[in-house]
Amino acid sequence: MAVHFVLDTKELPEGTHTIVTVNGREIGLYHLNGSYYALNNYCPHYGAPLCAGHVGGTNLPSDVYQYEYGKQGQIVRCPWHGWEFDIKTGVSLFDDKIRTRTYPVEVRDGKIGIVLGK
Repeated sequence: MAVHFVLDTKELPEGTHTIVTVNGREIGLYHLNGSYYALNNYCPHYGAPLCAGHVGGTNLPSDVYQYEYGKQGQIVRCPWHGWEFDIKTGVSLFDDKIRTRTYPVEVRDGKIGIVLGK
């Protein structure tokens, strides 16, 4: 497995994201709650650029007539059809069998690296 260093940590402030290209793959790189996450920039539904979508939160399971909002900044919504995915896991919110690929991220000496397999 190879680590591809793409940015300095100061180039991706907390709560932001950017899209980088590594070995021809577009990957969304997110900085959430002090950690970095990498998500394939491809929606499994119709191939939309997923990481160009709105980042927000979602309603959490709660009692009847109660609406509890959570996961602020951790959910990306596909810009084409609104499918939502957890940035940390790549799993869709509507079916845990549907997901987009995630990549491990390493931070070394102030540089952010995305780990790709061979």
